[in-house]
Amino acid sequence: MATTNTGSVRDRLLAAAEELFYSEGIHAVGIDRVLAHAGVAKASLYATFGSKEDLVAAYVEKRAAARETRILDRIAPYEEPRERILAIFDAQLETVAHPRFRGCAFVNTWTEVSDSKAGKAALAARAWLRALFHELAQEMGVEEPERLARRLHLLYDAGAVSGSFREQPVGVEDTRAMAEMLLDAAEPPRKKRR
Repeated sequence: MATTNTGSVRDRLLAAAEELFYSEGIHAVGIDRVLAHAGVAKASLYATFGSKEDLVAAYVEKRAAARETRILDRIAPYEEPRERILAIFDAQLETVAHPRFRGCAFVNTWTEVSDSKAGKAALAARAWLRALFHELAQEMGVEEPERLARRLHLLYDAGAVSGSFREQPVGVEDTRAMAEMLLDAAEPPRKKRR
């Protein structure tokens, strides 16, 4: 059954790829299933993307762009870098709470196809988030912004992994509290809250 009967061939293929690759895995889903789900012919795939590998890379890039938009929209109302960092974790909590959440799409992709265009796109998505943490840590004036960025990113990853265990929830909301502790420890003395 087709995902949608509207939209361009590209949009329909990407929607089908996103739904199937994210929920079932890249290797588990053959291209014929994506085509049937999108309601398009095989020639359309090759004319639009060239190969399954290129479709998978486009799917990862689309997810990365959507996550960037979601995070930037979530942090936009805040002026203080500390509050912006915490808003990133708030955005993650909302994502993890979604009933169709199946872990971090970028980690999942890397696990399956690290040596591919999609693997490189997954790394780029992760690098974007690390760079955002680094930029905000620098704005806070912490002594070692790269170290804080690494720790925040590790915590973010832990939240995604914990959130993927639906049958055994392990308190994803605790990642925000732990991020606050990291920020408290890293803030320069002149900026520490009283």
